[in-house]
Amino acid sequence: MVAVSIIAPLAQVLLLGYAATTDIRNAAMVVCDMDRTPASRELIRAFTNSRYFIESNRIESPDDVGRFLDHGDASIALVLPRGFGNKILGREPAPLQMIIDGTDANSANMLLGYANQIVGQYSRRVIAEYAFSARGSIGGTILPEPRVWFNPELLSKNYMVPGVVALVLMIITMTLTSLGIVKEKEIGTLEQLMVTPIKPHELIAGKLIPFVIIGAIDVALVLSIARFWFDVPMLGSLLVLLGLSGLFILTTLGLGLFISTIAKSQQQAMLIAQFFFFMPFIFLSGFAFPIANMPEVIQYLTYLIPLRYFLEIVRGVFLKGVGLGELWPQALALFVIGLSILSLSVLRFRKKLE
Repeated sequence: MVAVSIIAPLAQVLLLGYAATTDIRNAAMVVCDMDRTPASRELIRAFTNSRYFIESNRIESPDDVGRFLDHGDASIALVLPRGFGNKILGREPAPLQMIIDGTDANSANMLLGYANQIVGQYSRRVIAEYAFSARGSIGGTILPEPRVWFNPELLSKNYMVPGVVALVLMIITMTLTSLGIVKEKEIGTLEQLMVTPIKPHELIAGKLIPFVIIGAIDVALVLSIARFWFDVPMLGSLLVLLGLSGLFILTTLGLGLFISTIAKSQQQAMLIAQFFFFMPFIFLSGFAFPIANMPEVIQYLTYLIPLRYFLEIVRGVFLKGVGLGELWPQALALFVIGLSILSLSVLRFRKKLE
């Protein structure tokens, strides 16, 4: 209770005070400069000199843009066509394509606003430099052509509902596992099982298998609600999502089992789960606030949170239609974290039994 009432609030204020922000800074930008003139380089510098964008990659063809946006390696792509600089010097409208990852509607709107602001400032500067031609005409403006991928209508539900699916699955499976085992400790049935010929691994398996089945049922229910009730498009493979959901359940069951080895009552189990797992996971996983906006130290901390990887998987399958070829890093991270957590929890539970 001392840890829950004193340590947890201090840790949450310190962590969430930095993490809970909707400000966008240093968004990853991939650049395709097919013009390679001083005018195109100057526009790119206008983006990178701002506090909103950093150039993460340079590509040769617009066909490579999808690879970076699919993997989440970039939030925006700039495509400067050939002849961009000549049109600027010739006082002609110069097209500029901006491709934005619209998965997160709020962030996409903000990025689009920042990009339009930078382009507008650059265009006004060009007009000021070449304000009057020999005929007294004004030209050389830039015509931005934004394209929003994955969520063209920028509907917030398409981003939030898949996140809620992952969140509900985590809360239900972790809570049921911890409370179910702690309740048996309270009423004494766990001690009765310990004196039977049942081996420890058989007892652990018997306690976890029902929650695996419940988790599978919950996956089917929440995915059905997201798809058919909220009409969130699922562009990827349902089988891939179901398989990777099993890896996520592996981590939540391990965490629930770990909580049950610490808590002595159901009340303690709920407080531990809420203050030390649910709230940090919600705020640091990218569910509500983009991880890229967080301080670098906290960004490294988020790599330890399994919900981060499952959110990327759920949103990737729903909105981007990606498969294992793009999601294998998240799947591998979930497998390693889940296996580690479950193994440590099983070992601790066995010691408690012995």
